[in-house]
Amino acid sequence: MADPGPPADPDADLGLLSPMRGAVGETGDVAVLRALLDAEVALTRAQAALGRAPREAAEAVAGAARVAAFDLPALVARARSGGNPVIPLVEDLRAAAGPYGAHVHRGATSQDILDTALMLVAHRTLGPVLADLGRVAGDLAGLAAAHRDTLMAARTLTQQAVPTTFGLKAAGWRSLVLDARDRLRAARGSLPAQLGGAAGTLAAFHPDASEAASHSETASHPETAFRPERPEPGEDPGLRLAARFAAELGLTEPVLPWHVLRTPVADLGGALAFASGALGKLAADVLVLSRTEVGELSEGVGGGSSSMPHKHNPVRATMIAAAARQVPALAAVLYASLAAEDERPSGAWHAEWQPLRECLRLVAGAARDAAELVAGLRVHPERMRANLTLSGSTGSARALVERALKED
Repeated sequence: MADPGPPADPDADLGLLSPMRGAVGETGDVAVLRALLDAEVALTRAQAALGRAPREAAEAVAGAARVAAFDLPALVARARSGGNPVIPLVEDLRAAAGPYGAHVHRGATSQDILDTALMLVAHRTLGPVLADLGRVAGDLAGLAAAHRDTLMAARTLTQQAVPTTFGLKAAGWRSLVLDARDRLRAARGSLPAQLGGAAGTLAAFHPDASEAASHSETASHPETAFRPERPEPGEDPGLRLAARFAAELGLTEPVLPWHVLRTPVADLGGALAFASGALGKLAADVLVLSRTEVGELSEGVGGGSSSMPHKHNPVRATMIAAAARQVPALAAVLYASLAAEDERPSGAWHAEWQPLRECLRLVAGAARDAAELVAGLRVHPERMRANLTLSGSTGSARALVERALKED
């Protein structure tokens, strides 16, 4: 019997039942905590850059915002009392920043920081996903070119229909993958920061509010006193700070605070659902064509069976298919959260967090598995010919492949 090693954390979710997930490092609780801290630091830096906080405050907050300095299990436990993790995090970050703690989270609401953090998590997760999709598309282009004249049966409603080529099938898979990449790239490029204050009016970031807050918060710490900048005539100070905040994070500046205008999350969920389906189509075909009775494709490195050692299971295609069945349902939760009441919602916003993270993980895993699957995919032209019971022309199959391969 193997050495069991140290006992596992009873509260840890290590993914025992979710081998199809990916990007756990980019989406896990530590990564979310890092993104929350990055958002808080960016806010203080933006205020300091515009003269609304002393430069030393930005340096102190950045120095205090070390992930290792925060008790993550305690934050999880304390988050229940206020319904989100930002409230206890701000309390701890203010304490860690010492005399400059008053400049942590100034004017922001919890949703500003959590929404921004989740956009950072998505941005960081989608970089490797896009790279994986690029590899999938490249390898599929090679398969399409190599097999543009490889005859096989086209099947409709499960039955053989007319002859086609495997190159055309691979070109179709590639087209879907490119569509998925385009949608995810567009979604990633438009991920916005969130900054609206208590009710989405940016009122707390106007000079009168800043000065009042400054006088009250720095009374016991003269070293933190500073002179807030005066905006240029006609320049809105709230909009200027929101723009600087987004720039600090590398996110886009939204036209409006989107506390209850959930287009960014819905669009991201839609792009993730499309990507899972596009990869799911590839996986569905591989699963059918790798059946023992068909044998036209096989995974380069298949999985084993606990009871039948002779089997060569298409495990990667199976994991992609599993992800493709989950993401659309999770994305539906994100679309349902569009119906959010008032200027800050109760429940609709909170319902997004875990489904969004799970969508990111599942698509990341599917893209990873697809890259491995396509790179090692084995094509068996002799079985394709043997299975073909129909004769006839493949029509414009070759020309279609050549045209498709010109698309990027």
